[in-house]
Amino acid sequence: MAWKTLDDMDLDGKRVLTRVDINVPVDSGVVTDATRIERVAPTVQDILSRGGIPVLLAHFGRPKGQVVPEMSLQMLVPALKAAFGTEVLFTTLDGAEAAIAACPAGAVVLLENTRFEPGEEKNDPDLAARFAALGDVYCNDAFSAAHRAHSSTEALARLLPACAGRLMQAELEALEAALGTPKRPVLAVIGGAKVSTKLDLLGNLVAKVDMLVIGGGMANTFLAAQGVAVGKSLCEHDLAETAREILVKAEAAGCEILLPVDVVVAREFREHAPSEVVPVAQCPEDAMILDAGPESVAAVKAALDRAQTLIWNGPLGAFEIAPFDAATNAAAAHAAKLTARGDLVSVAGGGDTVSALNKAGAAEDFTYISTAGGAFLEWMEGKALPGVAALG
Repeated sequence: MAWKTLDDMDLDGKRVLTRVDINVPVDSGVVTDATRIERVAPTVQDILSRGGIPVLLAHFGRPKGQVVPEMSLQMLVPALKAAFGTEVLFTTLDGAEAAIAACPAGAVVLLENTRFEPGEEKNDPDLAARFAALGDVYCNDAFSAAHRAHSSTEALARLLPACAGRLMQAELEALEAALGTPKRPVLAVIGGAKVSTKLDLLGNLVAKVDMLVIGGGMANTFLAAQGVAVGKSLCEHDLAETAREILVKAEAAGCEILLPVDVVVAREFREHAPSEVVPVAQCPEDAMILDAGPESVAAVKAALDRAQTLIWNGPLGAFEIAPFDAATNAAAAHAAKLTARGDLVSVAGGGDTVSALNKAGAAEDFTYISTAGGAFLEWMEGKALPGVAALG
């Protein structure tokens, strides 16, 4: 963990180019969920308190190097002012030098959407140099964009003294605690619909964790690979050999794999569809596996009781609709209880995961919840993230 933080930088009187993720949901020009903006406020306020001028760089949507008026960051200014508690001056890149020079003490400068620039997503060094000329220090607080090698996330970081912002720092410290130097035993809960989207993740984790729970539609592929009939369940039969290879790799690494031993099945995928619990080997031909059963949940809880570190990505069943959210809710509640008691370090991430943990009422008690989907997954897959590597 060679990267620096704001604590390592002299900010007094310095222009601090701060890469943030404020790609928030907007309806008719009004921000409908300011969570991402609120999460960067501590970094902005820290820079201000130490005499720095925060100059925010951010993207919004996918304008692909074109100026798209409805993707202008100007519409975010009211939400930014509310979150930061100070004046926010909006400027285009062409007018940035003058805007920064005129910025009053205690105010923030916001540059127009970085993706309006054709060179941004190409990691263009000339664009990075234009950005760099506007600042004295570079601070990356956008972990969620750290897996992209763009001008404002990678090339720029190599041109100025660089550090991680408070949100980025918290994210990296949480992930280091979960996978870098974790307290053992480490348990990973990996769920979701398809094995194909998480092959790299599973391949990396079996060599790093002590126990691995496989749930959701992914579990059906592993069960089928072992000769279990899964009826009409979601299943990637063409990945049976890959699933068997992962199981062999896990055994060689001493990683215990937990698959469902009983399942909740239904003939229809709809809320409150008639369902029943059956042993995993007795799924009817005309039924779908939609959740793990109570014996499987008990096994997951027992694994949680043995673990000291938990990494969670993906639900155990079709959590969006009752009653097929029962396994995810029960396991999440147990993990939250252990965390609140101080017996478990729990780190979770990924879109469905955050939704599932919020739905279960468990998110607040987890040690850390990452909202960075792609970057979180790539970190867990063992891949180097360009935006993080550039801070070293």
